[in-house]
Amino acid sequence: MDKYIGILTAGGDSPGLNAAIRGVGKAAQGAFNMRVIGFRDGFRGMVGDRTVRLEGAALSGILTLGGTILGTSRDKPHRMPVGDKVMDMTDVIVDNYHKHHLDALVCLGGGGTQKNAYRLMKAGLNVITLPKTIDNDVAMTDVTFGFDTALNIATEAIDRLHSTAHSHHRIIVVEVMGHNAGWLALGAGIAGGADVILIPEIPYDVQKVADAILERSRAGKHFSIVATSEGAISKEDLEARQKAEKRARENKKNKQSDSDDTDPYGAQVAESNTVRLSRQLEELTGLESRVTILGHVQRGGTPSPADRLLATRLGTACAEFINEGIFGVMVAARGDGVEPVPLEKVAGQRKIVPLDHPWIRTARLVGTNLGD
Repeated sequence: MDKYIGILTAGGDSPGLNAAIRGVGKAAQGAFNMRVIGFRDGFRGMVGDRTVRLEGAALSGILTLGGTILGTSRDKPHRMPVGDKVMDMTDVIVDNYHKHHLDALVCLGGGGTQKNAYRLMKAGLNVITLPKTIDNDVAMTDVTFGFDTALNIATEAIDRLHSTAHSHHRIIVVEVMGHNAGWLALGAGIAGGADVILIPEIPYDVQKVADAILERSRAGKHFSIVATSEGAISKEDLEARQKAEKRARENKKNKQSDSDDTDPYGAQVAESNTVRLSRQLEELTGLESRVTILGHVQRGGTPSPADRLLATRLGTACAEFINEGIFGVMVAARGDGVEPVPLEKVAGQRKIVPLDHPWIRTARLVGTNLGD
């Protein structure tokens, strides 16, 4: 009998999602005679049983499209807003899985999706995942699709900002996506020739950043590019955040607070840190400073050839694993090949930049200041 598989995309959108959907769908149908349906808008669509047939016409012409033809959401199966309540809808997802006689559910997503897929696996479903995110922070895979496209966009932005920084003798602070991992800012900063790169893994000293910029100015270089992750944080702010978290934990333990917010100071810092950094550098150096926040432009547009190739490679391998009865795994990139990694090794883990990573050493050797 034919096998039936479902596909959904969850979390933030990312270049390469459509290429991955196409890779899974075309291989599943053409090579293994499977039937494929898509669930719209992530896990919420699976709860609402909103489906679309992913047959030949639906998969045609989507390789180069950004975003996802299925739509996405950040809803979690076990904590889904329903009206004015938050409910566990895992049983509904399980029921709809069986209603469509699925042999497997393919979940395309980042770290949160890996955790949600693992929960569904423990609920008895045959689940297999593909790693996507522009942050490149999914554990146990060499790279995620979406990262290369975002890296190209961020690098091009830094390239373009060089000319205006040089013309106006300014400091330009470029905020790149990456709350918890600095892969994108580090890679784009090196490729774009940024003078300072700040990432979450290395808390920075703003005075040392200012000193590096002043040293450039004394050498006759009257502009500087600072590439910073949105999650980069100063040593001072990190210490304040840790103290605030400790107080919140103690208050909660002592039942002095009913709040679930364990990071009130951190949330404030994350919202305004890049602008505040720019102002501090202006005050410390006497040079005019401007902020450019790339934001969601990094996620949009046509996926790069590398991301199309990676997503297609992982998608077709996913279909092969399903045909072989391999479930409960993430399809990880390993060099030019793939590897099925058990979801329990992926869920809840995050791949951050190791302090001894070659990119870190490369940045230091070309004279880039990392804020420490």
